[in-house]
Amino acid sequence: MRHLRPARLLLLALACLTPAGPASADVTAFLGSSSAGDGKGVKGVAVGTGILVVGFEFEFASTPESVADAAPGLRTGMGNVLLQTPFAIHGVQPYATTGAGMYRETLTAQGAGQPARQETSLGFNSGGGVKIGIAGPLRLRLDYRVFTLRGSPVTSSPMHRFYAGANLRF
Repeated sequence: MRHLRPARLLLLALACLTPAGPASADVTAFLGSSSAGDGKGVKGVAVGTGILVVGFEFEFASTPESVADAAPGLRTGMGNVLLQTPFAIHGVQPYATTGAGMYRETLTAQGAGQPARQETSLGFNSGGGVKIGIAGPLRLRLDYRVFTLRGSPVTSSPMHRFYAGANLRF
């Protein structure tokens, strides 16, 4: 068995005795606009948790298909890491984020019930935003992301998305 040096042993003991910072969680319901299909609407939900400056989030978003415009529907499920200020500055908490996950894009042929084209593959995103305090635990969240879709999507890649949402911190 290896011997620990006294300095390492002291650091290990201090780490075990140091109290953990308070963890927080939040949920966001959002509406926005996506460059997928010429600026179609997007809706979704994000659930996250964070400790001090690092946060983790899972989000699901859906952009509906427009058969008339031959614009595909797009669904994304992403896991993200956020770097954020540990507290709001004048009621505003800025953050930067990056993550990865899966997407599914579908385009139905006119007059047919089955997808004429479907692509499921990996996607990556990065961006940032702000959480603005409104009252108590309720905040307004503004977010901008750039998505890179792997595989053979109909949607041009990179894709841009902006949303505004109601964020509840608990």
